[in-house]
Amino acid sequence: MGFFSVFSKKKKEKLDEGLQKTKSSVFSKLSKAVVGKSRVDDEVLDNLEEILVTSDVGVTTTLKIIERIEERVARDKYLGTAELNRILKEEIAALLAKNDKGELLGFDFPKRETPYVIMVVGVNGVGKTTTIGKLAYQFKEAGKSVVLGAADTFRAAAVDQLIIWAERAGVPIVSQGMGADPASVAFDTLQSAVANHNDVVIIDTAGRLHNKINLMKELTKIKNVMQKVIPDAPHEILLILDASTGQNAIEQAKPV
Repeated sequence: MGFFSVFSKKKKEKLDEGLQKTKSSVFSKLSKAVVGKSRVDDEVLDNLEEILVTSDVGVTTTLKIIERIEERVARDKYLGTAELNRILKEEIAALLAKNDKGELLGFDFPKRETPYVIMVVGVNGVGKTTTIGKLAYQFKEAGKSVVLGAADTFRAAAVDQLIIWAERAGVPIVSQGMGADPASVAFDTLQSAVANHNDVVIIDTAGRLHNKINLMKELTKIKNVMQKVIPDAPHEILLILDASTGQNAIEQAKPV
């Protein structure tokens, strides 16, 4: 079960609709890249790599796809545009299926003596709490025991919202209510996770701009307090970004 499996049918249809232009663009560019070519050679693969990267597939994922296609071309000698389209679809589907088995965001982390701690950060309104709810559900479906920490004690109803998500995912949550010290909430959450031998801890934090120094220092305080319970925590800092922020996303990531 993958990350997007928690979306409703209506949302999945909307997602498919939103990706339609990207899909059409990728395969349109691919068709042009193989015009006049009788076989998939290095030039075609170089063009394919450029098409995937410029279509926001991501460098790491693109290199994996290219590597897998190279192996298939060398082994099976596939030729022609239609065949390359089919191979590309199959390899992307294979990568998604691989991730669907839990190889994202620590799903495959080795057995630990202490819980695996994920700290979720980002500005207001980008979907941190919603993402936490979906991740909690996915971790639980993968057989992990999860506990949530409601350390966003600043935004009105943030704690209540996370409690709802915890109930939906069927996982416990540690909270102290609005106005509580976020570091204290994180500390209590990790103590609870250690005592109950949980596999995963996900800590929600209040939204903040990266250029607000005092608020950024609060994140450092939360990290330092968590390390009093688990010295190497957090093991992962998950930065949630709005897709429309563009280059500003890079600036948000730098202080984290």
